[in-house]
Amino acid sequence: MRLTVLVFFWMMGLLVMKGCRQQKTEIDSYDSGFIRISADESFQPVIDEQVRMYEATYPNAHIEVHYKTEADCLKDLFFDTTTRAVIVTRALSATEEKWLHDTLSYYPKWNMLAKDAIAIVVHASNPDSLLKLDDLRSMLAGTYSQKEYELVFDGLNATSAYRYIKDSLMRGDSINNTNIRAGKNSKEVLEYVSNQPKAIGFTGISWIGNPEVKEQREMLKKVKIASLYNAQDSAFVRPEQMNILFNKYPLVRGLYYVVKESYQGLGTGFTNFLRSERGQLIFRRAYLAPMMELEIRNVRITD
Repeated sequence: MRLTVLVFFWMMGLLVMKGCRQQKTEIDSYDSGFIRISADESFQPVIDEQVRMYEATYPNAHIEVHYKTEADCLKDLFFDTTTRAVIVTRALSATEEKWLHDTLSYYPKWNMLAKDAIAIVVHASNPDSLLKLDDLRSMLAGTYSQKEYELVFDGLNATSAYRYIKDSLMRGDSINNTNIRAGKNSKEVLEYVSNQPKAIGFTGISWIGNPEVKEQREMLKKVKIASLYNAQDSAFVRPEQMNILFNKYPLVRGLYYVVKESYQGLGTGFTNFLRSERGQLIFRRAYLAPMMELEIRNVRITD
């Protein structure tokens, strides 16, 4: 009987050790494995390039990106256990950070990656490419009387562009214009504006600010990026890199990551790459403003 018990515990020990080895081999590491992340759709061009470069550097690493509205990304962060990290345009609040700590038993890692801008795009034939913020507020409030424009967002309520404009530009005032259209994504916003002379679109600069990308270069023949008035400098400024970096352009926002990992896994490896010199150079090439001190590319995005 005693021998039987000893054999039983010996076999159980082997099974536990085997299970531990399997778990260890199946878990992802800094430069290998598979994870899912959610990212704000307005940054798809530059995040696609970041993932491509990371996977080329580490062939055993595979990152599946789901591009969604910012609200859906945050929903994944809080409630989807398969989502390892999110890339969004705002930091966590103290309440959200505490909630995640209470749920996960550790604090998530988060930080700013770069600075981005909301670009205002108009049809190529539109002579009004110099805009004041008060005029934009009037358009959004439905009180602008000089001309009738159709305003186009990459969705309403749940997207980062709409939230930013509502919070930072309207500053508590309601958006009441009935002439507002919701596109499915940033690409649809640009396509709609390119075909509608009276349309004004709101989109992240990474979708339209890089003249070195063929698709964006072709789109810049159909739309113009408006300059916004900077009251402090008494000048109209474009969403160019230097203006974004030093907040000269009025509609600047941050780009953040949040990682749910209590170890040095693939989510940590990828987000560390985004903050490294190579990742920051990719943000710079996409004409966002990197957080690391790098030479700013002083290139005009349109005439």
